[in-house]
Amino acid sequence: MIELLDASKTYIQGRRTVNAVRGVTLRVNTGEFVTIMGPSGSGKSTLMHLMGALDTPTGGRAVFQGQDIQMMSDRQRSLLRRDRIGFVFQAFNLLPTLTGAENVALPLLLGGMARRTALSRAMECLERVNLAQRADHFPDEMSGGEMQRVAVARALVADPEAVLCDEPTGNLDTTTSGEILALLSKLPEPGRRAVIMVTHDPMAASYGTRLVKIRDGLVESDEPVRR
Repeated sequence: MIELLDASKTYIQGRRTVNAVRGVTLRVNTGEFVTIMGPSGSGKSTLMHLMGALDTPTGGRAVFQGQDIQMMSDRQRSLLRRDRIGFVFQAFNLLPTLTGAENVALPLLLGGMARRTALSRAMECLERVNLAQRADHFPDEMSGGEMQRVAVARALVADPEAVLCDEPTGNLDTTTSGEILALLSKLPEPGRRAVIMVTHDPMAASYGTRLVKIRDGLVESDEPVRR
């Protein structure tokens, strides 16, 4: 489904060259919940950005459902991210002037869907994350856990083939983190959807089906999670 083939990513910072990812080969299949762990600066977020078409490799290839991401135009990559990949971030990234339902519907509205249809689909996703009762509330009227549920619903609204999560529980307490992780663990579907999550938390990583550890831009280990 998503593949990195000898992928590398190099950044130039002033006079310094940073090799964030160095020749990584990795495949994620539908139905998997892959967690990526590593110390700060190990390259784990860069790895996720390459897999989610948020960035392109300096060397090697990144492939989504057989399509080479580097060969796409900027617009094609933008549409790929909007229509086929859902994202959940640590900071929620909700628009403060929109209600929960409007935040969830936003990717569909940007795609030209009629407002009524988009809001109806948003409500279905909010029901899926048990937050339909907060649909008309604004982000500043919600708890951290509620905002992250809205973010998960938004990630699902276009029925994506992959959901990518970057430290999705980093701003949440332990109890709320467990609730969000339990929700994420139900999203992978064989033949339909994969979930990839970057985390520094071993407890969060235990919710996945497979654990990839990265250090210094290289894959250190790749093993099934033993529950």
